Amino acid sequence: MNPWVLYGVPAAFTMGVLLVSHALTGLVGTATLYVLLLPAIVYSALCCGVGPSILTVGIAVVGAKYWFIPPVHSWRVPETSQLVSILAFMVASGAVVAMAEERRRYNQQLRQGQAELECRVKERTVELDAANTSLRDLSARLLRLQDDERRRIARELHDSVGQLLAGLSMNLSAVRTDIDRLTKTVTTLADSEALVQEMTKEVRTISHLLHPPLLDEAGLSSAVRWYTDGFAQRSQIKVDLDLPADFGRFSPELETAIFRVVQECLTNIHRHSGSPTAKIRLRQFDSQVVVEVEDEGSGISPEKREEMASGGTPGVGIRGMRERIRQLGGDLVITSSGTGTVILARLPAAESSSLAEGLPVQGTSIAAA
Repeated sequence: MNPWVLYGVPAAFTMGVLLVSHALTGLVGTATLYVLLLPAIVYSALCCGVGPSILTVGIAVVGAKYWFIPPVHSWRVPETSQLVSILAFMVASGAVVAMAEERRRYNQQLRQGQAELECRVKERTVELDAANTSLRDLSARLLRLQDDERRRIARELHDSVGQLLAGLSMNLSAVRTDIDRLTKTVTTLADSEALVQEMTKEVRTISHLLHPPLLDEAGLSSAVRWYTDGFAQRSQIKVDLDLPADFGRFSPELETAIFRVVQECLTNIHRHSGSPTAKIRLRQFDSQVVVEVEDEGSGISPEKREEMASGGTPGVGIRGMRERIRQLGGDLVITSSGTGTVILARLPAAESSSLAEGLPVQGTSIAAA
């Protein structure tokens, strides 16, 4: 604070009290004057410090002696009773100044401690933001690596194991035609051939589930239709797919995220809900893609809903869906009751005109699907 203000304000306050009291000389006595001067001393002690407080006490004593204590307008030594009252006022003022100065220093220490604490909180906040940013980057990288690894495994299964199984199936078929006379082994060979065909089908299914070729070749619409048809056949759950015919192509990351959300939702319906039906709706509104999956099952248990609402840890599948959608700037809303569950995902659309034109779809992939 400006020193002129620091000393001037309490001095002016004290002079004002003295001038008003002097104007009301007939109404204000010495005792009343001391009471009126006490607030000025308390203010200077609490707000200004020791120096301004001493100045305020000095002005108060000098003004009281010159204008109010007989003989007035004189600097002669007052009577003993008046001298005692002056000394008592000075002692009381000194006590007030001492207590106020102790309180003021304590408050200053508190303010300094608060400032240091706020500074440390800001530093911790900056560190926490940096750690969260690093964690989000790592999570995005892990998701990309996971998708790349799934694509690689699917390609390896199709190119290596699938070819070997096809060759083995042809060999067994050729052997079977040559050993009709060995009737005892016909049944065994038939069973073996059926097992090989089943293994080939399972390998093809696993390969397509890990990363369906239609997702890269024909786009999201074909991949979702292929997956829902296969899911309905395997699980005996009726799937109602509401997908516009003019649903366009998007970036590979967005199409992969939407397909994984549909895949995870149907998997959860089959494993947990007990619903006989599932409804899937995909819509594009301007710059946003909306995915809605609904079932008529038992819903998420109340304990799990309370845990999720209070910030608890959801399941691995839900965490994966949230993370995928959050990496693309979207959001995921889950509504559940005893009559079913609705999962709503909204993602920003980044439609690709080059992908919308489409790539040639290989007939072997469609036949395999």
